[in-house]
Amino acid sequence: MADPTVTATPGTPPGVVDLFTGFFMVGVRGFGGVLPWARRTIVEERKWLTATEFGEVLGLCQFLPGGNIMNVAIAVGARFRGVAGAVAAILGLMVAPVAIVIALGAVYDQYADHPVVRRAFAALAAAASAFVLTASLKIAAPLRGRWLPIGLTCVTFVATAVFRVPLPVAMPLLAVLSILVLWRFEA
Repeated sequence: MADPTVTATPGTPPGVVDLFTGFFMVGVRGFGGVLPWARRTIVEERKWLTATEFGEVLGLCQFLPGGNIMNVAIAVGARFRGVAGAVAAILGLMVAPVAIVIALGAVYDQYADHPVVRRAFAALAAAASAFVLTASLKIAAPLRGRWLPIGLTCVTFVATAVFRVPLPVAMPLLAVLSILVLWRFEA
């Protein structure tokens, strides 16, 4: 069954309302992490970007200040509808989560010391980790068969996860390294 909130057909640029509703649904469904839902909505459901384009936009947005997913919303909105699209996308993304977080924060404040609440939050953390891992594998899928980018991905993982190189140091250094290596060997 077709999604009633989608008014644009695949391959046509989304309108301002499409951007708002698309990112609104990302924000509403994004418990445990919005990135998996954003990718699913943008690439798989609405087909606004290809998997490769999404990876490129996300890569750029990780270097910008602010939250990655907020940057993605603004970049996608601006790409299709300029300032109005960027505003619609970021508002759509943020309206529901802000309201939900405020409401849940008030409830959590009352019941945080209850053992059931503590166990529930531990379970939510496990589910969120699975969502992030799944999204990471989907985002990396366009690299399949490209051994040099996969190697650079592994270097980045080892530097940040194993050697604990701080992200503000690792990102610029590894970005420059990646650009130079890929430019030299894949150009």
